[in-house]
Amino acid sequence: RTSRLRVSHAFHSPLMEPMLDDFRAVADGLSYADPVLPVVSNVSGRIAAPGELTTADYWVTHVREAVRFDDGIRALAAQGVTRFVELGPDGVLSGMARDSAGDDALLVALLRKDRDEETTALTALARLAAHGLTVDWPAYLTGTGARLIDLPTYAFQHERYWPTPDASSADVESAGLRTADHPLLSAAVELSDSDGLLLTTRLSLRTHPWLREHVVMGNALLPGTAFVELAVRAGDEVGCDRVEELTLAAPLVLPEQGGVQLHLHIGPADAAGRRSLTARSRPESADDRPWTEHATGVLAPGTAAAFDTAAFDTAVWPPADAEPVDLTGLYEGMADGGYEYGPLFQGLRAAWRRGDDVFAEVALPESAERDAAGFGLHPALLDASVQISALGGLARGVVPFSWEGVTLHATGARAVRVRLTRTGDESATVAVADPTGAPVATIENLVLRAVTSDSTVDTTTRDALFQLAWTPVTAPAPDSGAEEAAPSTAVLGTTDDLLASLTGPHHTDFDALLHAGAVPATVLAVVPRTGPQEAGVVESAHQAAAWALELVRRWLAEEQCATARLVFVTRGAVQGDDLSGSAVWGMVRSAVSEHPGRFGLLDVEPGSVLSAELLAAVVRVLGEAESEVVVRGGEV
Repeated sequence: RTSRLRVSHAFHSPLMEPMLDDFRAVADGLSYADPVLPVVSNVSGRIAAPGELTTADYWVTHVREAVRFDDGIRALAAQGVTRFVELGPDGVLSGMARDSAGDDALLVALLRKDRDEETTALTALARLAAHGLTVDWPAYLTGTGARLIDLPTYAFQHERYWPTPDASSADVESAGLRTADHPLLSAAVELSDSDGLLLTTRLSLRTHPWLREHVVMGNALLPGTAFVELAVRAGDEVGCDRVEELTLAAPLVLPEQGGVQLHLHIGPADAAGRRSLTARSRPESADDRPWTEHATGVLAPGTAAAFDTAAFDTAVWPPADAEPVDLTGLYEGMADGGYEYGPLFQGLRAAWRRGDDVFAEVALPESAERDAAGFGLHPALLDASVQISALGGLARGVVPFSWEGVTLHATGARAVRVRLTRTGDESATVAVADPTGAPVATIENLVLRAVTSDSTVDTTTRDALFQLAWTPVTAPAPDSGAEEAAPSTAVLGTTDDLLASLTGPHHTDFDALLHAGAVPATVLAVVPRTGPQEAGVVESAHQAAAWALELVRRWLAEEQCATARLVFVTRGAVQGDDLSGSAVWGMVRSAVSEHPGRFGLLDVEPGSVLSAELLAAVVRVLGEAESEVVVRGGEV
């Protein structure tokens, strides 16, 4: 693509030669000095050497020769220059420099054509300041009456202005339920046929936007620590102060659009007061979808294991014999492994290691501290507390799978100390205390497991899965009043029962077809079948696909075939009886999408033949913009 330049003369071209002598005479009369700042020469495309720019010869060459703009920008980039300012009437050069400087470079034009000069210049200065350049603002503001003021020495007071929902749409008591008084729960209802309990909620990325910061393998997941928090809250409702066991069965993926319904079913108490817990979900407005089980567990009354307060000595923290752990790049490395955590879940502040023990300081960001009061232990805080498992010799790329002996000693923590002790390759005990060493939570046994991308696929979107269905069609009828002509076809392939039943001239290969003269409108290429005794399944598929690919390439290269359609005929490939034919279908579908009208696919039942009438119907259907046809029971 070219553009006509709006200039008076063809600068930097042979058309400048008639004026070079006059130009030199003027240039010879000027005084020169080396520049104070480094200058890139547009003649050489390099940083100018001392004395290079101080001769008349240089400027005569400059006005005549091509401008090596690309070389000059690349020379600057090689010197580490990443920020460019264009001083001129427009931003043409900034746009041109993008290809040379790279996408990461900052390119700012001081002025723009047909735009207010003062506003454009100020915007350019602001962009430069935002990218770390020092701008002399007092000089810019001279004469404007603006003055500098001191900011307050204290932090600004923050106040939230969240809208209050209409009580008529959120009042669960009007529906015969009671509120659950928890950020992750909506309502609680006692089951009338037992002393069980049902806790319900609706979760979405709109109502709980902080969950968007917990992304695993590309999908926002409800953290496993949220299920622990919900289990603890369920225990509070039924008088159980200990989560004896909680096993996570499947991740709960939060969809980009809409939400999910979550039910926590707490069963009746047994003789020892223990109760079962089950967490299930399904997409909202999907009454026809089954519930997915995410977690099962047992709640129990009783006393937790003794909390070792010595590990959180307020006078000596961390323990004197613990070695510091460098956390630089920790979350970047986790993101590379598919664990993309936002600021809320990046709570690790410091860590130390001593044998099988890892000690850490974990805190919520200031923006979330107020939210902590609504939780027993904020899921993000507990999640960061178990993230240190990767620092303690446990396998990397794992997430909590089961929890045993979970007890919450204090609620509403904003910052904690953590001690994780490895007890196996994928297990550990965890103790959590506040900054004074007072107990917050105990986990007697934490087991971790690897997570795969398959397990985190969003299955909540309705109609996300489709299946292929073949619809019977009626072949277009021939023109009324005229005798139906046989379709113009030819057949490629070696002799067998199917080939023998196909009408039209038969040719053993593509060369024979070309030598026969004009290529008919439809050419049927019967895919050869390789028996088990001749080759294995994989080799047979490779051979069939290679044969079809070569035929496609030659078909597209021959002008004789430009107005004809090549139809590949298989036997039982659609239902998978002929795996070699199935490979051909997959390969030819690509050719169909890239070259509409040039290729087609026909699958018949194994052992069947095509009558002349049935073949004529198939050819007519393929002529009606269809590219894939099957014949079953004599029907197209």
